[in-house]
Amino acid sequence: MTRFARLCFVLTLLAAAPAAGGAQAQNIEAPSPAARQAILGTIKAQLDAFQRNDGAAAFSYATPALRQLFGTPENFMAMVRGGYQPVYRPRSVEFLDARIIEGRIGQAVRFVGPDGRAVIALYTMEQQPDGSWRIAAVHLVPSDELSS
Repeated sequence: MTRFARLCFVLTLLAAAPAAGGAQAQNIEAPSPAARQAILGTIKAQLDAFQRNDGAAAFSYATPALRQLFGTPENFMAMVRGGYQPVYRPRSVEFLDARIIEGRIGQAVRFVGPDGRAVIALYTMEQQPDGSWRIAAVHLVPSDELSS
């Protein structure tokens, strides 16, 4: 991951972290291997649902708060198609670093979109009471890099 992408990743996670006494950069660690595998499984399952145009399945991998915000799988898919083309229809996908910052897990994913432009998607993940992982937010960090 480039230095710029790492900086954006950390800043995004810090901005999303609860403001309990302010975020402290020294409270950064990697998630457990089991948590990372479960998180990757959730993201991959949502990406597979996008490829099948299965809005209900893709919507199911969002947190309850995100589902409440969008209301329906159709609204969610319209947002993804309109603003997240690299995620919705990637040419390639590469999973990068995952980190825990102030109790929130972030997973970076490099996508090359249908237009050939690379972006880093910064996923904020939340573990649910049943132990499953859901996607709370995705922020795209543009890159000047072009892929063929």
